[in-house]
Amino acid sequence: MPEIEIRAANAEDIQVLVALDHNYVSDFAWQMDYSRNESPLAEESQVQVGFRQIRLPRSVRVEYPRLPQALLEDWGQRSGILVSLLAGEPVGYAGLMLGVAPLTAWVTDLVVKRRWRRQGIGTALLLAAQEWGVHQGCRNLVLEMQSKNYPAIQMAYKQGLDFCGYNDRYYANHDIALFFAKSLR
Repeated sequence: MPEIEIRAANAEDIQVLVALDHNYVSDFAWQMDYSRNESPLAEESQVQVGFRQIRLPRSVRVEYPRLPQALLEDWGQRSGILVSLLAGEPVGYAGLMLGVAPLTAWVTDLVVKRRWRRQGIGTALLLAAQEWGVHQGCRNLVLEMQSKNYPAIQMAYKQGLDFCGYNDRYYANHDIALFFAKSLR
C-alpha cells in the first residue's frame, strides 16, 4: 500500500470528500436500555442508562446521519478538516471542532473511502486529529459516532479511547450519538 499523506483539506478537496460513500455496514449495534425507578419517597429516584452490544439479525447498511448538503454547510463551521491521500488522491477525512467542550478537540466526522477501509487510514486520521488537538492546546479528544457504527466503536477502543457518554436524538435522523474520549497528555 502506498504511504498515507495527511494534510489540511483545501477547497479542491471538498467536492471529492462530499462524494465519498459515507454509509457503512454493521453486524452489531449498541442498544440503549433506560429505566427510571421512583421511590415512594419523593426525594429518592433513580435513573439507569446502559448500553449493550447486540448482534443484528443480518448485516445492515446504515445511512450516514448527515446529508451531503448539510456536510457542505457544516464544514464552514469546522475548526479544521484533515484529509488523507494515497498517491495524491483524497481517500478520507476527519472533521474537527473546538469549543464543543473546554480544552477538547472534537472529531465530528471520520470517513474513509469504502475501498480503503480497514487499511489503517481511519487510524492515521485519528492519530493526526490527536496531534492537531495537541497543537490547538487541547487536553482531550472526543470522537462521536452513531450507536450502530460498530466498526468505529471497535477502532475507538483499539486506539485507547473510552466510552464517555451519549446523546439521544443527537443527529438530524434522531439516532443516538456515542462519545469516546482520550486524554492527550
